[in-house]
Amino acid sequence: MSPAQPTGPGVQVFGLPSDQATRAALRFFKERRIAIHEVDLKRKPIAPGELRRFVERLGASALLDTDGRAYRDAGLGYLRMGESEIVERLLADPRLLRLPLVRFGSEVSAGKAEATWKAWISGTNREGQQ
Repeated sequence: MSPAQPTGPGVQVFGLPSDQATRAALRFFKERRIAIHEVDLKRKPIAPGELRRFVERLGASALLDTDGRAYRDAGLGYLRMGESEIVERLLADPRLLRLPLVRFGSEVSAGKAEATWKAWISGTNREGQQ
């Protein structure tokens, strides 16, 4: 094995291979030698329980990619949706998610959030060890 093997606590990255922000997140953690568990949402949709974890911490609206093409194509900009309806739509179409969804222990983020990820990594000696 090479000396550049990932060590320490890992992250779980939910995304699509074609998504630029997902690729950026994977690159961010690889460069810092953080163990990554990648979940390709095209091959395996996000589990309702996992999505609920993100919704509880961030809110359903924070997970909805309002700038994405899937959002515009579905005409969702003209609808007023409650949290439960947003969750239903996110489960039905992962292209509506603000990607990547990243989980680090009990911490979560949606979208490209390098400042948040850096804070997680710098705090791994104090927190995050589970």
